[in-house]
Amino acid sequence: MADLVHPARALWWLFEPVHAVTYFTPEGLAAFEEVGLRGVARSYFGGRAAPLGAVDAPPVIAAFFNFAPAPIERALPAIWKLASPEAALSARINGASAALERLLEHVDPAQIELAADLLADAVTRLDCAGRVLAAANAALPSPSDPHGRLWQAATVMREHRGDGHVAALVAAGLDGCEALVVRCALDVRREALQPVRGWTDAEWDAATARLVERGWITERGTITECGRIRHQALEAATDLAAARVWEHHPRAELDRLAAALKPISALCRAALPPINPIGLPATTTA
Repeated sequence: MADLVHPARALWWLFEPVHAVTYFTPEGLAAFEEVGLRGVARSYFGGRAAPLGAVDAPPVIAAFFNFAPAPIERALPAIWKLASPEAALSARINGASAALERLLEHVDPAQIELAADLLADAVTRLDCAGRVLAAANAALPSPSDPHGRLWQAATVMREHRGDGHVAALVAAGLDGCEALVVRCALDVRREALQPVRGWTDAEWDAATARLVERGWITERGTITECGRIRHQALEAATDLAAARVWEHHPRAELDRLAAALKPISALCRAALPPINPIGLPATTTA
């Protein structure tokens, strides 16, 4: 029998790839380049932090959590001299909409409209208390085109879940680098996460040593039974924190949303690099 999956996690598996097109498609990168944000670091930090306004590094370090402070400090606030937050916001929605228009070219427009409507409706019922990135994204105006509305709603939902995940990690006593080491002990290669997140070898090795001392992982870097149990607990806490918006949805409505998103999500996921740092499991069944 297949393991039961919490509805909040199953839906995240579906809307996360829709959001991720902004980072991995040529349309997304080209849109950022057009406003002066060239390179993956500038487009990522500028695009994702833009809803917060022209902030300095500290609040972004806090919100992004598992990124090393150093690359964020190099990027911010210098990025805002190249492109204003307003320009970065325009670039990210334009690039994402263009990417989705291409990727979903053969999807029935009515299905795209339905997925956008259902996901946007869920956004209106989110409680963003304690969730800064989700709140900042939810406050943005909704795009008029269905591809843009779909991407915007997916983005708010994933930032909402991400904010809750950070809270769960903090409650579990993990810092940003330690959280990545635990993930790599489970199912991701270190080479896929460490360079992208900006941690040095010394920082990574120190985080590993702390986790060995606390019993989360072995000296060989594999997860212990204690570590596995604690990881399952924090994932359950993440699901619980993300579940409130779905609590009053009848099962038929959840199934309708999942059915609308599933083919869209599959096409978006197929456009992502096979090895990427967005955190989704290698295979999913929603």
